[in-house]
Amino acid sequence: MKKYLFLVTIVSLLLLSACTNGKTQSLEGFYKDAKLENIDKVIIQDGSTGASKTITNLEQIGEFLSMINKIEYTPQDNQAERSGWRYGIALFDGEKSFKFTLNQIENTYYDSNPDIHPIVDNYYKQLEIVEE
Repeated sequence: MKKYLFLVTIVSLLLLSACTNGKTQSLEGFYKDAKLENIDKVIIQDGSTGASKTITNLEQIGEFLSMINKIEYTPQDNQAERSGWRYGIALFDGEKSFKFTLNQIENTYYDSNPDIHPIVDNYYKQLEIVEE
């Protein structure tokens, strides 16, 4: 009986530790929770090439944020460790930053609705950075 109770306790602890602290919310909700209010710089990095583009033009930043702000992120059931990423994005409000990849925010993996990848991929490929 003690072995059974011990086994149940261990399994319960493993299940609890596998659960995520993530919650379903919009991307805007995530960076607002991180206390970013006025985004003044965005860096998008391509995970396959390592190249990145930095946006400081407020009009371009507003355009990009309007496309991704309302995207809903839902924690994935499978939180197993992965490697690689398609795009990494860093949002800046002065010195404060919020960094994420298209399917991971902090240590939690998410599904996005609608899928954020084609939106970011298309925007990144069409983005022309004018050096100031």
